[in-house]
Amino acid sequence: MTPKKTVTGTDVIKLFEEWSPKSVAMEGDPVGLHVGTLNKPIQKVMVTLDVLENVVDEAVKEKVDLIIAHHPLIFKPLHSVSLDNEKGRIINKLLKHDIAVYAAHTNLDIINGGVNDLLMDELGIMERDILIETESETLYKLVVFVPTTHQEQLREALGNSGAGHIGLYSHCTFQTSGQGTFKPLEGTNPFIGEAGKVEKVDEVRIETIVPKSKLAKVLVAMESAHPYEEVAYDVIPLLNEGTKRGLGRIGKLIEPMTLEQFAQHVKKSLNVPALRMVGDSTKPVKTVAVLGGDGNKFIHKAKRKGADVLITGDLYYHTAHDAMAIGLNVLDPGHHIEKVMKKGVRQFLETTCKEHGLQVEIIESKAVTEPFQFL
Repeated sequence: MTPKKTVTGTDVIKLFEEWSPKSVAMEGDPVGLHVGTLNKPIQKVMVTLDVLENVVDEAVKEKVDLIIAHHPLIFKPLHSVSLDNEKGRIINKLLKHDIAVYAAHTNLDIINGGVNDLLMDELGIMERDILIETESETLYKLVVFVPTTHQEQLREALGNSGAGHIGLYSHCTFQTSGQGTFKPLEGTNPFIGEAGKVEKVDEVRIETIVPKSKLAKVLVAMESAHPYEEVAYDVIPLLNEGTKRGLGRIGKLIEPMTLEQFAQHVKKSLNVPALRMVGDSTKPVKTVAVLGGDGNKFIHKAKRKGADVLITGDLYYHTAHDAMAIGLNVLDPGHHIEKVMKKGVRQFLETTCKEHGLQVEIIESKAVTEPFQFL
């Protein structure tokens, strides 16, 4: 019987960050580990939108080892940890029960398949594009020289670690043949040749493309798969644009609706008891922009992108007036619609952990964190 592999918080978060890297978060966003340590064995992970006291009580009851939250527990620096307030009590309970808290905020909003894509999935909106572009990932060309005997082994290692992805194609490379020369010096242990003698070897030059976020991983895989003590390779920055990332999404409905019909569709799809509507309820809606959380700053961007309606939360009174003035309809179903991330993150982690042989239970928080009641 194969012994069960010990899973650590680091193992799980490493896989999670390959999907939702901290590097894509907006500047100043406090993402990452907030409380506790990831360097410990874990058996159960809970995904939540918010880290409130009732959520922590639930985690204690469920014997959770790690909480992955969308909204950061510590958004602003703390000046004290007092048990006389909720924040202090939360931190005390987490430390007492050895529960770590990790936050993925704007990085989870921005990534493909993140919060905004999950909202678009629920609404059935197709032909999507980014609403507010925040970055275009830097691309590099990796050139590596390898003996012909090991070219397939190296090419496979590069592709499996994330190199050579172009559109919907993976393992994309180009190669040319030639002859490499080198002289091993004293103290070396060459794979081919002898110390002090110039060696000539039939080699292949393999070229591939690597995004910045995968470069370190690809170089490690290259070193591991290459037979030489010293690998000859070049990393060349490119002007080609890599994957575009950004906040919000914009897309098309399959069939147009009136604003009122679409508002009812949003209520049902996102399971909210009520929403606020700005605009003419009889006007047709075809192009829809979605931005989970607070989207007040982006009404003009949504309008310029051609949106008939923007779905977002926390709409201000004067922003609603501004939206009316520019002819943009707005639906505000609340900030809490970002709860879709619980299911999305759970499904991602379940699938990915299983693929990598990590035996860990992933659950969704059931605690209610919506602060508003509708009468």
